[in-house]
Amino acid sequence: MRFGRTSKAVGVAAVAALALSACAANTGTEDGGNGGGEESGGEVRVVEVNAFSSFNPDTAKGNVDINSKIEYATHSDFNYISNDLEIVKNEKFGKYEVLSEDPLTVKYTVNEGVKWSDGEAIDAGDLMLNWAVMSGHFNDAKTDKEGEVVSGANYFDYAGDTSGLGLTDVPEIGEDGRSITLVYEKPFADWEISFGIGMPAHVVATQGGLADEDALIELLQSAPEGDPEKPQERPDLKKVAEFWNTGFDTKALPSDPSLYLSSGPFVVKDIVPEQSMTMVRNEDYDWGPMPKIDEITVKYIGEAPAQVQALDNGEVDIIAPQASADTIEQLEALDGITVEKGNQLSYDHVDLNFTGPFEDKDVREAFMLTIPRQAIFDAIIKPLNPEGAPLDSQLFLPEQDAYAEAVKVNGSENFQEVDIEAAKKLLNGKTPEIKILYSNANPNRVDSYTLMAASAAKAGFKVVDGGLGGSDWGPALGTGTYDAALFGWINSGVGVTGVPQLFSTDGGGNYSGFSNAEVDKLSDQLILETDPEKQSEIQIQIDKILWDSMYGLPLFQPVGVDAYSDRIEGVKYMPNQTGVWWNFWEWSVKK
Repeated sequence: MRFGRTSKAVGVAAVAALALSACAANTGTEDGGNGGGEESGGEVRVVEVNAFSSFNPDTAKGNVDINSKIEYATHSDFNYISNDLEIVKNEKFGKYEVLSEDPLTVKYTVNEGVKWSDGEAIDAGDLMLNWAVMSGHFNDAKTDKEGEVVSGANYFDYAGDTSGLGLTDVPEIGEDGRSITLVYEKPFADWEISFGIGMPAHVVATQGGLADEDALIELLQSAPEGDPEKPQERPDLKKVAEFWNTGFDTKALPSDPSLYLSSGPFVVKDIVPEQSMTMVRNEDYDWGPMPKIDEITVKYIGEAPAQVQALDNGEVDIIAPQASADTIEQLEALDGITVEKGNQLSYDHVDLNFTGPFEDKDVREAFMLTIPRQAIFDAIIKPLNPEGAPLDSQLFLPEQDAYAEAVKVNGSENFQEVDIEAAKKLLNGKTPEIKILYSNANPNRVDSYTLMAASAAKAGFKVVDGGLGGSDWGPALGTGTYDAALFGWINSGVGVTGVPQLFSTDGGGNYSGFSNAEVDKLSDQLILETDPEKQSEIQIQIDKILWDSMYGLPLFQPVGVDAYSDRIEGVKYMPNQTGVWWNFWEWSVKK
């Protein structure tokens, strides 16, 4: 998967980009799998809550957990993150090496023989395309206060933050045709987890109207850097970017195989829209952890009871349902089932759009005063974590040292209790109509929405149910078709680039139109800071600004639960966005 995208919008274990300190240790090279051991073969059947919607999870529209997990199983890269939150290099795929510390200069090389499932080599063209996407180098857009582009263009609709790779000039391509060298203008804290392979350049080139991948490389090398003060028409680049933005979106298996190429252990074989996906072993793959099984079937089941029933009936092997006391009790009563629990690197939250009725800060504050955070926590989390409490930070979790310090100063004490009378006073007779977006396939989101809507109505808000299905709610984020969004972010557990991704003016995950010059300035400082203590100091400042701005409210840190059949071995709990998928190559079927 792509580790630059530190945050993913999710529907099942939904959560938000956590500003975690860079805690990864470089563990050196390991194959992470079975070391070339005996294959077990067979099929593993996994349940996901959300339905698949795109082969490109790096776009703002495709940035949903299920899409990222499919990418993780079908794409390879220079490293991955273990369940100890350590960066593990994959030198079977390629290598990256620091050539200079001042200026920071990093060379990436893909090994010879690494290829896409259509036989095309993965090479410098693929690296160049992903640099163009992730750097924002060609963007020259100016936006108004509502976030609408008034001049120029933002070409690639990248869901992540471009500020890190935006510090680099056009990379130099190596003579081998399989390497590029990035030179950073300034040090970049998350350089090791912020770059890799994205979509196949040869496909994007031809589908985007160019002759071939070489033409794309020439375009990226020759096109001038974007300048918002002097925006230029770039029709060739725009067409390429438009395909990258939307060309891989689908709920069904495309008739064109080039739209779902694999560079990893598995390749997608079949999709039943809104129901399931089947992946089979990529027979050419040998450049990373080697899977033991031959096939993975992913079934989309939203309701926890239905997941438990499917596991009990032997219809599926692995589930990760929304955790509840009832669900865990049911799972622990089953024979032949292993249950694992733990806090997730995530949080559920409510974000308010800075347009429409919520353009008025008083209306935002009034709505926040109606959100029954304690009641939501009591209904969803307290049965699993009796000692817990509603989350009081947008950037930290309770187990982090900086959490308590942030809570002391961020202003969260003003929203500990529902205050309907104070909300009415702020509204001053207004009865705003508020549409709330959420996943109505997610039981926890349904419960949260129901409690929120009933409470807001007491203050005079006219709440409109904007709930959407499992494959529709994620693409709706950032579309301006709602006023508040109830969802979550989940984090990789390493790095800090998730902060500007969500909260800077041009952040790819900033769906609410929030814009604050001081947050932008602090975010720019954060991505350059390598001292964990100073990173925390910066993030505490950002956290306070978010509360002062009436950005929205964090709700709670979810408890994760995985359950799997005893016929399967190798499953290990992971608190970040990859969940049980993080070591799918170690899954095996008992014989």
